[in-house]
Amino acid sequence: MRIPPDVIWLFNAGLMWLMAVATPRLVVPGWLRVGTGAVLLTGGVGWIVGARVALSRADTTWSPMTPGRTTRLVTTGVYAFSRNPMYLGMQLVLLGWAALLASPAALLVSTGFFLTIDRFQIAPEERALAAGFGPEFLEYKARVRRWI
Repeated sequence: MRIPPDVIWLFNAGLMWLMAVATPRLVVPGWLRVGTGAVLLTGGVGWIVGARVALSRADTTWSPMTPGRTTRLVTTGVYAFSRNPMYLGMQLVLLGWAALLASPAALLVSTGFFLTIDRFQIAPEERALAAGFGPEFLEYKARVRRWI
């Protein structure tokens, strides 16, 4: 948890563009590419905004760099469907970006983001939440999936 997830996310978005420029793209009708990209991008932004609103309403931190400073376990709103709606939103935005780029290589980069965040960000966050909230977090973890 040394690099902020937003930095990793933006780095991956840039890397996806570079890969799309450097590798062959799929031939996809513009309406399908743009429509799919727009739906995924919009949905991703919705998850991110929903997560930040829920955390703000609960008056707790949304900074993933300091999970130990979390004052409340939020389990409502988008958190009732995903334990990590911000990261889910980021992943959806990257998938939308890959669709807009029509690039299989970009899609692979977005998979790298998913695996990196799952292992190096979410796992430590969940250990901190389990330590801070004990049985309450374990019950939530048993009830709600990590991604969706």
